Amino acid sequence: MKVEYNEETSVRKSLSFEIEPEVVEKEIDKRAREYARKVRILGFRPGKVPPEVIRQRFRAQVLEDAAEAIVNRVVFEELEGRGLRPLASPKVTDLKVDESQPMTFRAVFETLPLVEVPEYRGLSVKARKAEVTDEQVEAEVERLREEAARYDPVEPRPAATGDFVVLDVKFTSAEGKPRHDENVLVEIGAADNHKDLNEGLVGMSPGETKQVRIVMEEAQQAPPKAERAVDYTVTLKDIKKKVVPAADDEFAKDLGEFGSLVELREDVRKRLLAADERKVEREVRSALVESLVDKASFEVPEALVDRHMSARTENAARGLLYQGIDPGKAGVDWKNYREAQRDDSVKAAKADVLLDEIARREGIEVPEAEVDAEVARLAERLRKPKETLRRQMEKEGDLAALRGRMREDKTLDLLRANARLDTE
Repeated sequence: MKVEYNEETSVRKSLSFEIEPEVVEKEIDKRAREYARKVRILGFRPGKVPPEVIRQRFRAQVLEDAAEAIVNRVVFEELEGRGLRPLASPKVTDLKVDESQPMTFRAVFETLPLVEVPEYRGLSVKARKAEVTDEQVEAEVERLREEAARYDPVEPRPAATGDFVVLDVKFTSAEGKPRHDENVLVEIGAADNHKDLNEGLVGMSPGETKQVRIVMEEAQQAPPKAERAVDYTVTLKDIKKKVVPAADDEFAKDLGEFGSLVELREDVRKRLLAADERKVEREVRSALVESLVDKASFEVPEALVDRHMSARTENAARGLLYQGIDPGKAGVDWKNYREAQRDDSVKAAKADVLLDEIARREGIEVPEAEVDAEVARLAERLRKPKETLRRQMEKEGDLAALRGRMREDKTLDLLRANARLDTE
């Protein structure tokens, strides 16, 4: 066997193989005998078909199977022998195989590049100061008031704009499945409602059932798709009036933790400030990674970019599923969507390589005890036995992903601890 190793780029490598005819012939004969034991051909007893007949009748299949077996064996052995670690399975090209002839092919693959990591201690980034305005505090207090609102029944009468109505709703979803939602609370005239629904509910009385047709135009759908009409059968069960508690000490006391409205506002301000501090910290870490990526110059393996593009596309499709939308019927050109993720995916892949190399140089590892503690926290949150969750994560590859994220977090902690922050 002759093998030639080529470095086509800093990340793209190839192995060119020439396999001796004797090796090829031996593999072809082996595959032909396997076929002979399995296939049934008129005029021959089961398992007694001569290999020569098999090689004539199933020539293409036998050659393909023989080539695949040889490729899988010699490529793996050569990669192991040279200490090469492809990021994905090698792609076989230029394959030529025939009886009594040398078999030739190329195995093309990508590896991580040799990375010149820019100076990562003392990275300078801008950071805003966490703050909370009085308007934000009042908005949160208002949200708590809305959350604490009660809905009192009103005397039977036709529904009007501004009323809250309790509905039973029947309709057929976009996927063709019948749906029946009970005790749906709707504010007539709310801006979030479709105008056809608001118009249809006005004037209805308790106990009345009515069909309301809602025409979803392209611009009103997310993601945009063709115009679609949905017929809803609505039964108005009750009309209610929303009563929002006043912003006073009694309201604060009713929440159970505060002695006055002043105390409630102070607590709200602390919570909002803590949330904004966490947001600032995320922004700083993101800026540190962006600064590191901008300073680095190396070729990114397409296999890593491809993983990020696929993950982003799958997350978008999963988001539609959570909304009850079939991604295949959402009117999204997924091929174009995936390609649109390329630029961000290149940056993300470059960040992966850099952070991994920094972690290696700094000897950053995640002790098994820390991984176990994180699994325990996840198990408690999901209300699952820890060992059950751990076995599930190991089976699905999520445990390795968790360990990788924790190692990356530790690496970012190092960058953050050594960063120079320019606070705005």
